[in-house]
Order: sequence, then C-alpha cells, then structure tokens
Amino acid sequence: MHRHLRDRDRDRDRGFTLIELLIVMIILGLLAALVGPRMFGKVGKSQQKAAKSQISLFETAIDTYRLDVGRFPTAQQGLSALREKPDDADNWDGPYLSKELPLDPWGEPYVYKYPSEHSDYEIISYGADKQPGGDGDDADIYSWKSLE
Repeated sequence: MHRHLRDRDRDRDRGFTLIELLIVMIILGLLAALVGPRMFGKVGKSQQKAAKSQISLFETAIDTYRLDVGRFPTAQQGLSALREKPDDADNWDGPYLSKELPLDPWGEPYVYKYPSEHSDYEIISYGADKQPGGDGDDADIYSWKSLE
C-alpha cells in the first residue's frame, strides 16, 4: 500500500513531458496567429483616427485664424502661422494652438495646401507608408474626406 502511494507521489513530482510542452506551445502559437492580426489591425485604425482628430483641431484653429486675420494662412506660412505671427497678419491674435505643432501618428509633419481643389484648404497625413497614395494603413488622411 505504501509503495503505491510513493509511486504516485514520484509521478506527480516528475513535471511535464516534452510532448505535453510541445502541445501547449502549438496551442499558444495558434492563438497568437488568430488574435495577433486582429489586434495589429486595430492599431492601424486607431492611428488613422488620431490623425483625423488632430486634423480636426487644425481646422478649428485655421478657421479662428481666418476670422481674426481675414484670410487663411498661405501655403508658404503653412500651419506654423497658427503658432507664430506671420509678418503680414495684422489682426493675428494667436497662438491658435496651445502646444507646438504635432507630427502625425507616423512621425511626419502634416501637409497644408492652400488653395485646394477640394475645399478652401486641405491638411494631409500620408499614412503609414509616409508617401502619397496607398490603401489600408497606408491610406492618406485628408481634412476634406471622412474615414471609411
């Protein structure tokens, strides 16, 4: 009777077999393969939404600038006219942004175009690939276009 109990205790202390460990690793790998792409897809979407939110803040600041100065910043002045008074802006009452100009979520400066073919002006982030064009995470984000 005692020998049977000792054998059972020794089996319990032995730990996992190599096969058991391999099975657990395969299951974890399958879970990571299924869940990982979904999580990384959400990161790209959240970066696009963050860019769109920053662009929206720029639009509010630009509209306030226009109310004060009587015109939009020129293409040469760009978005920096929202932080620093341009020489020819007599009624400038800024700064119109409380902090320095942020970079887009991919670490690049926003592009400001005035005049624009699509609206009075446009603000662009070129997305994850940091160049014009692209789909998915690489898609450009425009001030005049909503996210799909």
